[in-house]
Amino acid sequence: MDRKDKIIRNTDARRVILEEIKSVTTHPTADEIYGQVRKRIPRISLGTVYRNLEILAQNGLIQKIEAGGSQKRFDATIENHYHFRCLRCGRISDLTSKPIDEIDQAVRELAGEGFLGYHLEAEGLCPSCRFQNS
Repeated sequence: MDRKDKIIRNTDARRVILEEIKSVTTHPTADEIYGQVRKRIPRISLGTVYRNLEILAQNGLIQKIEAGGSQKRFDATIENHYHFRCLRCGRISDLTSKPIDEIDQAVRELAGEGFLGYHLEAEGLCPSCRFQNS
């Protein structure tokens, strides 16, 4: 049984957290998710949100993005894909290109059956931050 086949209990909190992550494409932080979930479950604690995000990520239902030095962000798209991270505002966006087969193949040759996936991230300034300096 691989990690996506593992059965986890579907609590109300976990269901709402997952729904909120799937409702956006902004790769929210735990605090942002907490703010959204509190609108639906006012008495939920930040600790409950953090614990459930970890469980969802460990079970392959969401991706946890740990970009260098910034807060963890979460992504409902679990298929291999690339991200662009703005070095100024920290916003993370999905790149629309399809994964490059040569990268997959090179990693598979190196890791064999140990290959679980990857997180490829490009860095730079997003259009909003780039034009603030103009």
